[in-house]
Amino acid sequence: MPDAPPQTVVPTRRELFLGYLKIGLFGFGGVAAWARRVIVEERHWLTEREYAEVLGLGQVLPGPNVGNAAVMIGRRFHGLAGALLATAGIYCAPLLILVGLCLLYDRYGQLPAVAPAMAGIAAAAAGMVIGTACKMAGKLKLAPEAIALLLLATACAAWLRLSLPLIVLVLAPVSIAASLWRAGLILRDETAR
Repeated sequence: MPDAPPQTVVPTRRELFLGYLKIGLFGFGGVAAWARRVIVEERHWLTEREYAEVLGLGQVLPGPNVGNAAVMIGRRFHGLAGALLATAGIYCAPLLILVGLCLLYDRYGQLPAVAPAMAGIAAAAAGMVIGTACKMAGKLKLAPEAIALLLLATACAAWLRLSLPLIVLVLAPVSIAASLWRAGLILRDETAR
């Protein structure tokens, strides 16, 4: 008997705004990690799979993927008002922090100690992205063909340095076809059954 899907909670408009405000405030420099933690683990608004699907769709749309996901999740729960509240929540705190940091960088950016600090921040942000991807992939229980496509996309981006639009253009149809094949919605070899 397969595991029952986890129960999800429908947030109020206030909870939606405050949840995304927390994501924007604490996720500065690594919003994807905080968004998943708040939405899936803390607040239980979406299941792991639902969040991965929304984030995946947000990734292929123009603009920031977590911002796109905020619009979709907000709209899912409270229509246009929810989309606006989630978007305002996620961007409000980072905008204020960014303005402050820009003012500081403008004044102190030429100091020799600033360059190593910026390099350290960049490394930490990259680590957060990689860690979140690994955590999500581990919990999704991906099929072997999905793991192969994940590794292929990673290799194309990391080692071949192909652009994201090219990777999506080539691998998205292959991934969709593999998922349809696994679901039995496109023809399988009858001898394999």
